[in-house]
Amino acid sequence: MRVALCGWNQEELKQTLADFSFKVVEKNPEVVISYGGDGVLLGAERKYPGVPKCPVRDAKTHPQCADHDERKVLSLLNEDKLKKTTAMKLEGEKAGHHNKLYALNDVVINKQIMTSCVRYRIWLDGTPYADQIVGDGLVVATPFGSTAYYRSITRSLFQTGIGVAFNNSTEPFDHLLISEGTEITVEIIRGPAVVMADNDPQRIPLEEGEQAHVRKSPQGTVLLGIDIFRCPLCSNQRQNSFPMS
Repeated sequence: MRVALCGWNQEELKQTLADFSFKVVEKNPEVVISYGGDGVLLGAERKYPGVPKCPVRDAKTHPQCADHDERKVLSLLNEDKLKKTTAMKLEGEKAGHHNKLYALNDVVINKQIMTSCVRYRIWLDGTPYADQIVGDGLVVATPFGSTAYYRSITRSLFQTGIGVAFNNSTEPFDHLLISEGTEITVEIIRGPAVVMADNDPQRIPLEEGEQAHVRKSPQGTVLLGIDIFRCPLCSNQRQNSFPMS
C-alpha cells in the first residue's frame, strides 16, 4: 500500500511502518497517515484533498489505551480492517470571487479587529433569517467538526446536517441545525470581517456590504478508523497522563 505521512516524529513512525507492507511516498498515495492530533489531520486533508486519511495518535504526545496503540492501528490498516467513514466538507467563498476555502471541521466568519465586534445579516437558501446580528461572528460546522469550535460555543454535538453557532452575540440567538443542502449567505453590515476554514492560514477578508457563502462541498473524504482516533478510553488515558499539579 502506498502511504503518505503528515505530522511530527515521522522517523519513529517509519520504523514501525517498516514491519508492514507499506511504501512511503509523497505523490499519489492510496492512503494518508496523519500522525498526531486533530490539527495534523486537518492539514493532511488540505495537502492531500480527497485521499483517504488514517489518523494515528503520536504516542509521545497522545497516549493511547491498550487496544489502540499505533502498531495495532497500523496492523488493522494493513489488513484493510479499519472502519471507513465518509466525512462531509464545507466550502466558503466571498460572493463574486472564485477563491474558496475548504473545511473538514468548520468555516468561520469572524471579526477582523479583535477590539471590535462585527454586524452582519444572514440568509438560509435565500430566505432571511436575521436582519442584524452583533457579535464576534459565526461558526458553520460539519458533524465531524461539531466536536471543536462549535461545541465550545453551544455545548452540544450533532450527527447529521450542518450546524451554525453564533459566537458571543449580544442578543440570544440559538444555534441552528440545518440540512446538508442549505446554503448560508452572510452580509457584513459593519466590519471588517474575515472568512477562515479549519486551521488554514489562508484568509478571505470581508468589508462592509460584501457577502460570503458557505455550503456543503461536492468534495468529501474517507476517514479510516476515526472511531479509534476518537476512542473515549484513549481520551481518558491522555487526560490521566497530564495530572493537575
